[in-house]
Amino acid sequence: MNAIATGSSAQAPASLALVDAADARVLALSGRLDAYSIAGVWRQARAAVTAAPDRRIVIDAAAVDYCDGGGVAMLVDLLRQPRASGAEIALRGLKPEFKTLLDQFDPHAFAAPAEPPPPQTQTVEEIGRATSQLFRDMLMQVAFVGETASALWYAFTHPHRVRWKDVWYECEQVGANALPIVSLISFLLGVILAFQAAVPMRQFGAEIFVADLVGLAIIRELGGLMTAILLAGRSGAAFAAEIGTMKVNEELNALTTMGLDPVRFLVVTRMIAAILMVPLLTLYANLVGVFAGGLTMLSFNIPLVTYFKEVDSIVDLKDIVAGMVKTPVFAVLIAGIGCLRGLQTQTGASGVGISATRAVVSGIVLLVAVDGVFAVIYYILDI
Repeated sequence: MNAIATGSSAQAPASLALVDAADARVLALSGRLDAYSIAGVWRQARAAVTAAPDRRIVIDAAAVDYCDGGGVAMLVDLLRQPRASGAEIALRGLKPEFKTLLDQFDPHAFAAPAEPPPPQTQTVEEIGRATSQLFRDMLMQVAFVGETASALWYAFTHPHRVRWKDVWYECEQVGANALPIVSLISFLLGVILAFQAAVPMRQFGAEIFVADLVGLAIIRELGGLMTAILLAGRSGAAFAAEIGTMKVNEELNALTTMGLDPVRFLVVTRMIAAILMVPLLTLYANLVGVFAGGLTMLSFNIPLVTYFKEVDSIVDLKDIVAGMVKTPVFAVLIAGIGCLRGLQTQTGASGVGISATRAVVSGIVLLVAVDGVFAVIYYILDI
C-alpha cells in the first residue's frame, strides 16, 4: 500500500491511551501509525477490545499524524473483531486522506470463513470411486502397452532413430552399477541354500545331492527371479522417480511442445537397456550363486571338482534355457512399470515418492505372478 503522510518527519511514534467512559471504551491513538512502531500498540489495542466484548468501543484517531499500510492493517484488524449485539466498534476523527486508504478494505471480508462440515463418505460411494479408479488405471495401462509396443517396433525398424547414447548410459545404470548388489545377494542365496539343504542331508550321507538342489533352484528359478526383484526395487524405482520428476517440472510438456513423443524419447531407451542387461545379470547371478554353493560344500568335505561335476550332470541346456527365457519378460515388466508409474506422477514432491513406491510394489507383485505362470507352463510342457 502507498503510505500517506502529513506534517514533519519528526512526528512522535504511535501511542495508545485507554479511556473508560460511561457509555463506551475509548482507544485514543496518536503519532505515526507505521509498520515500524505499531507492534506494541497493536497488541495493547487488540487486548483492550477483546477484554470488553459487551462494551461499545470507540477508536479515536484524531491525533494520528501518519498512517501507512501497517496502520491500516491494524485498524482493519480492530474493526473486524467479533462483538456482542449492541457493542459495535466505531472509528472517529481519522483524517480524510487516511480514511480514503482505509475505505478500500471491508473489515468483515477478512473474517475467517466457517469451516465446512467434514464430508460424510458413504461406503457405496467409496466402492464406486475405487472401482472407477481401477478401470481408469487399467485403461491407462492398456494404452501405455500399445504406445510402448508401437514405439519399440518403430525403434526395431528404424534403429538409426534410437538415441543409443542414452541407451548405453541406461545400460550402465541398470547393469554395471547393479553388479555389487546382485553379486552380494546371489552369493548369499547360494550359501544359504547349500547350508539349509546340507544339514538335513548330512544325516543320510547325501550331501552331494545339495549340488543338484542348488544348481536347479538357482538356474531355473531363483537366479532370474531374485535379479528381477532387485532391479525392480533399484532400477524400476529410479525410472519412476526420474520420469516423475520430469513430469512435475513440466519437462514432459516441453517435450510434447517440441514435437517429441515422451514414450519414444524416454521409455524406449530404458526398455532396450533393461532387455539387454537383465539376461546378462541373470547369467552372472546364476554363476555366482552356484559357485557360492560350491564354496559352502567345502566345509562338508565335498571338493569343488566333485560339486561342479554333480551340477553338470543334473543341469542341462533345457534348464538353462528355461531360466533365461523369462528374463526378457522380467525386463519388460521392470522398465515398463517403472516408466508407467513415472508418467502417472501427480504434482508435488510427494507425488514422485508415491510413484516410486507404486513402481516397486506393483513390479515385484507382477514379477512373482509371471514367474508362477511360467512355472505352470513348464509343468504342462514337461520342461
